[in-house]
Amino acid sequence: MPLNTPENGARRDWLGCLARAPEGRAAQLLALAGLAPEFEYLRPPEIGSVMLRGRMGGSGGPFNLGEMTVTRCSLKLASGEVGHGYVQGRRRDDAQAAALVDALMQTGMAARIRRDVLDPLSADEQTRRTARAGKAAQTKVEFFTMVRGED
Repeated sequence: MPLNTPENGARRDWLGCLARAPEGRAAQLLALAGLAPEFEYLRPPEIGSVMLRGRMGGSGGPFNLGEMTVTRCSLKLASGEVGHGYVQGRRRDDAQAAALVDALMQTGMAARIRRDVLDPLSADEQTRRTARAGKAAQTKVEFFTMVRGED
């Protein structure tokens, strides 16, 4: 797939949603939807680490922040579509579920997968973000300066 296409943007969004999903949630939604297509592993779920890089102030020189454990999986559906999944931590089942959803989103079942798996995951994520924002808002401090009568 060429870079910078709308399809890649959508794929980036659903892979990100799957990567941020709570442990076991994507697999649970797949099971509830009754989706268990046949597939073969191209790369079975495997655990490794990636180096995280940061920048001071968002524009400074890059530095190595540290390592993070990730699990990745690649698989191929019987119909030929290939899916990839990456998740944080040691979560083999979640990486497999992410790869399976990625592959299924490239089939004619994309609308069903979006409705039964991705939309609930997005709603869950929005609920978590709203709750976190509410907790942060409780700690907000308003500063103001009183104007003095001098110029």
